[in-house]
Amino acid sequence: MLNKHQTAEVEITGYTSEGDGVCRIDGCAVFVPNALRGERALVTVTHVGKTQAWGRLDRLLEKSPHRTNRDCPYAKRCGGCQLWHMDYGEELRFKAQKVLDALNRLGGQHLENLPITGGDGGRTTLSALKTETQPRPVPLAYRNKAQFPVQTQGGGAVAGFFQQRSHTVVPIDRCLIQDPIADKAKAVVLDWARGQGIPAYDEVEHRGLLRHIFVRKGFATGQVMVCLVVNGDRLPRQEVLMERLRREIPGLTSVVLSENRQRTNVVLGERFKTLWGREEIEDELCGFRFRLSPRSFYQVNRDQAQRLYSCGLELAALRGTETVLDLYCGTGTITLALSRAAGKVIGVEVVPQAIRDAKGNARCNGVENVEFLCADAGEAARQFEQSGIKPEVIVVDPPRKGLSREVIDAMLQMAPERIVYISCNPATLARDLAELTTRGYPLTHAEAFDLFPRTEHVETVVQLVRKNPDMTVSVTLNLEDADLTASEAKATYEQIKAYVLETFGLRVTSLQIAQTKRKLGLPTGEHYNLSQKENQVIPNCPPEKESAIQEALRHFHMV
Repeated sequence: MLNKHQTAEVEITGYTSEGDGVCRIDGCAVFVPNALRGERALVTVTHVGKTQAWGRLDRLLEKSPHRTNRDCPYAKRCGGCQLWHMDYGEELRFKAQKVLDALNRLGGQHLENLPITGGDGGRTTLSALKTETQPRPVPLAYRNKAQFPVQTQGGGAVAGFFQQRSHTVVPIDRCLIQDPIADKAKAVVLDWARGQGIPAYDEVEHRGLLRHIFVRKGFATGQVMVCLVVNGDRLPRQEVLMERLRREIPGLTSVVLSENRQRTNVVLGERFKTLWGREEIEDELCGFRFRLSPRSFYQVNRDQAQRLYSCGLELAALRGTETVLDLYCGTGTITLALSRAAGKVIGVEVVPQAIRDAKGNARCNGVENVEFLCADAGEAARQFEQSGIKPEVIVVDPPRKGLSREVIDAMLQMAPERIVYISCNPATLARDLAELTTRGYPLTHAEAFDLFPRTEHVETVVQLVRKNPDMTVSVTLNLEDADLTASEAKATYEQIKAYVLETFGLRVTSLQIAQTKRKLGLPTGEHYNLSQKENQVIPNCPPEKESAIQEALRHFHMV
């Protein structure tokens, strides 16, 4: 039985999906921040959960050759980045392996290798990274947007980023992954606030004025927007701030006030007022010019976004006549990129402001073969299916939660020739692929892109091509691993086992899955939990494994 404060000598054998090291103590998976694969260390258990534990790295006994000194002085406290302790080659290896494991274990695929494009634009593969010896330079200053929370500390206003798992701001002078202009604008605003006695917002007392400093830059145009989020509707002595920003911030194009009086963690409010300059800035992406307001969705890494979208466009394999459906289109970045090679593109987004921006972006670029619809993706897909719209290609770029069952069903009813799926979450991508591939859309290509160096996040783009309906396929069914009780697709026992192992570090059996499903009233295979010997005692599923299995069933939408 693992105990809190227990110390053990361990070997780090891999990583969690968040980049923490993984080891085992007394048979239990223990997650250790700042530990690298292959290292031996003394680890102390700090927290014991139902199905896994967490530990603290006390002392390194054998150091990984991929361990580096943190270039960022705030890395140990700031919650913005997680991977400053590993070199960039190891970071790319971790991310490629993370995607590959998710697609194979959760998505039922059988990939042996995976291409990944690093933040410097270099394309490599997971197998090449495993043998690479030359160090890779870390891509820095790639972010074109910064949101700095403001707090009062030591009698004055400070701004930076929240400490991990807290609402305490870590004051930061220079963030290495942000464009330097963001830190410069932050410093100007803070100096003005301190000089004018402007109080920072206190989220506990719901008092104070200045909540966030929001900075956005167009990398192609050099235009800069500064947005001040306040618990009010005006700034005292704002003319002093305007004069300083205009003098000290090169490229300043827009200064905007965002009113946010709500008790909320949402950064921007609903009302905006332009204090100086224009209400929007502009940038160029994939050869198109985009107008960006504070609320516009726009990839924070422009150069990598261009590479990602170019890959998506290549996988769409358009010939110039197709109708393309772009679900979750945002402000129309992918929609416009597709328009050059398609007959017609229909973009769908649920956020009204995003649709207004998308229509404006199409007009300012003179693009006429696009339409935009403000609707939920599932409802829009169902409307298109009912109205007989048959897109040859569907492109989806959903939020982290992935696709709903409603969206998948409507997409499949429209029967496109190809589906291009861009994802920011390998786990939900894999879950959706497991269903799409079993319903006639096998995976034909998968590729990863690192849009967020030094953080745990990674983007993936995949192509699925509809099977030829005339093809005759021979299928061998393993009835022990098949759920034959419903017409809708469900996860197999092997997929559930893989999810539990990947997420909780636990190995579960088909019997334990069947016992848990039966407790929840879910049907199981006919022969599960039946003894083959007279008077045989069947062991019950341990509580921690039952809890993990239930979470897997929720993940696969089975409960």
